[in-house]
Amino acid sequence: MADTIYDIEKIRGFFTGDRYLMLTGIRIDAVGEDAAALSFDIADMHYNAGGVVQGGAIYTLADSAFAVASNAAHIARGEKKITVSQSASISYLRPARGARLIANASKISGGNRISVYSIEVTDELGTKVAHMTGNAYTVELKERT
Repeated sequence: MADTIYDIEKIRGFFTGDRYLMLTGIRIDAVGEDAAALSFDIADMHYNAGGVVQGGAIYTLADSAFAVASNAAHIARGEKKITVSQSASISYLRPARGARLIANASKISGGNRISVYSIEVTDELGTKVAHMTGNAYTVELKERT
């Protein structure tokens, strides 16, 4: 993760507004300049009928890491901007073997409006579970009504 570390409580506070993220049990573990690490403990609800962690749960974790990494600087600086996903592509590599999934997101390219992120999902044993590439677009933040 990059050298710049932000006030993680401020970042977590912003994301309490993400109702779905709050329901999933995903934790924001670390945040840096254009990077973030998030995780969740695998529970019975995460398994599909085949006995492996459901792809939607893995995608949600990766997408959430993408969101935190791409918005941390805006939040830390008090900017009225938000970076949203334009598109994302995920490849599922192998089933998780451990008890916790971890997503590490980092910016690989970007300018003022458009950026690209790489998100790696592993378990705590180091099993490479999935890889996502996300394209993002930054816009002015509109207040919720």
